[in-house]
Amino acid sequence: MSYIRFENIVKNFGRNEVLKNINLEIEKGQLVTLLGPSGCGKSTLLRCLAGLETVTSGRVYLDGKDITDVNPKDRDIGMVFQQYSLFPNMTVEQNVAFGMKMKKVPKEKIAAKTKEMLEIVGLGDKLKQYPAQLSGGQQQRAALARAIVTEPKVLLLDEPLSAIDALLRHSLQVEIRRIQKELDITAIFVTHDQDEAMVMSDVIHLMYKGKIDQSAKPTTLYTKPETKFAATFIGHYNVLSGERFAKICGEKIDSDDIAFRPEIIQISDKPIESENCYQMKGHISVSLPHGNILRYAVDCGGEQVDVDVLFTGTVPFETHTDVYLSVKKDQCIYL
Repeated sequence: MSYIRFENIVKNFGRNEVLKNINLEIEKGQLVTLLGPSGCGKSTLLRCLAGLETVTSGRVYLDGKDITDVNPKDRDIGMVFQQYSLFPNMTVEQNVAFGMKMKKVPKEKIAAKTKEMLEIVGLGDKLKQYPAQLSGGQQQRAALARAIVTEPKVLLLDEPLSAIDALLRHSLQVEIRRIQKELDITAIFVTHDQDEAMVMSDVIHLMYKGKIDQSAKPTTLYTKPETKFAATFIGHYNVLSGERFAKICGEKIDSDDIAFRPEIIQISDKPIESENCYQMKGHISVSLPHGNILRYAVDCGGEQVDVDVLFTGTVPFETHTDVYLSVKKDQCIYL
């Protein structure tokens, strides 16, 4: 039986239907991500679970109990927001201990658990410091410790890393994942960043316009998108209508849309001899380095096809060079 279950969840703000009959199940001990563009409903769904938003219709279940009408403070859910919301007049130790004090946990246990939790998040030497004395990453870890020290049934993370620089962000992604696994916490992470979702998740629930567009493990979602939206949002797929693709490859395509990843395309300045492949000819209109990847935008009869190759420091093809492309038919996705 699922640990968390959303059953026919509808949420309206006036005439605006933000969540459209959401049905979703989450297993205990998983870290799942609600991924999608701004305005798709992912934070609203999270807030419905926390009780910070009242559902218009539908039911929410946690650990076998209907919590739809339960007061937020009685749901046993921890939450970390983009804004860390640490008390500025309290030390790190006092911030982390605050939730346990509210629950009237014995002082000896509060002290021991606070110290233990701050050691886990790497702030064991910051107990007596105030939030203003911490870096952004340290404040985020303090907020995480405060959320999990009370041992909630579920930890909710609403875009907690979006205000942090890229290098520290990656470090915290790994750290949050480690802590979640170590403590066996059921966690729901909200983000619009596909790379973040790929790194952190057991399962990704991709949301679009108030609905679940596709649910899958990260690698499955990346390699086997089921919809045009999934193909365009996850990774960087070339997505063309069957009709447009047929024009540039000279073969009939029995599909509404076809998707193929830039890194699986073979590129050459000479015709490519290969079986069971679609062949295209075009010229390079743009070449841009993306870290260790060099991305070519190839104009094939008026259609842009992006091609990725490993960037070794030299540019094998200059702009306006005529090139030939080949992509294996069994590596294309027919949508």
